[in-house]
Amino acid sequence: MKKFIFLAICFFAVGSVSAQSYYDGPRRRPPRRYVRHERPRRQSDDFYQIKAGLTAGMNISNTVDAYDPRFSSSSIVGLNAGLTLEVPLAYPISFAPELLFSQKGYSANTDYGKFTQRTNYIDVPLLLKFRLARGFSVVAGPQLTFLTSTKNTYDTGFNTTYEERFNSNNGDHSYVAGVVGISIDLNRYAELRGRYNFDFSKNTSTDADLPDFRNQVWQVGLGFKFQ
Repeated sequence: MKKFIFLAICFFAVGSVSAQSYYDGPRRRPPRRYVRHERPRRQSDDFYQIKAGLTAGMNISNTVDAYDPRFSSSSIVGLNAGLTLEVPLAYPISFAPELLFSQKGYSANTDYGKFTQRTNYIDVPLLLKFRLARGFSVVAGPQLTFLTSTKNTYDTGFNTTYEERFNSNNGDHSYVAGVVGISIDLNRYAELRGRYNFDFSKNTSTDADLPDFRNQVWQVGLGFKFQ
């Protein structure tokens, strides 16, 4: 009898635990957490692509005379146009050489009337381009410049005479200049450019009445890039 009662109590206890488990519901496993691994993005996806392009714009040129402070001149307007290249080195620096046709010159009032000189050059800027922010960069570096032709105009008020000469590329009329400027990207394929360049070496004049001078040029224009 005692054994029967003991077995009954054990059976009742097991049944109670099973019932409690049934009403509590089956245990659920905690949901797995999936960690999404994203590849780090570069600061600019197109920075590491080599870009070739075209550029065209306006020159506002004048001269600086280091020997005669009495000599003063006025600016004239010309054209610049050519080819551009941008080769990434290491973020945020690129090498940006160019090949440009550039019109320079100046005008001056002399004792004999108004004198205007227009010169045509082939310029080869060898620039470093520093990206300060996406869409905004600064450029700086040396420039090799080669004189190809010169046109002088003498206006006395009564008559106008012209003198034009062409220069062979023999190194006698080549100079070194410095360039600084900015570049603003309008979109992925177009940029607004602003530059200032200044000759380090003097341009020797063949006219004894005219001083030796150095070109200084402000440039503004548009560049178009192809990737």
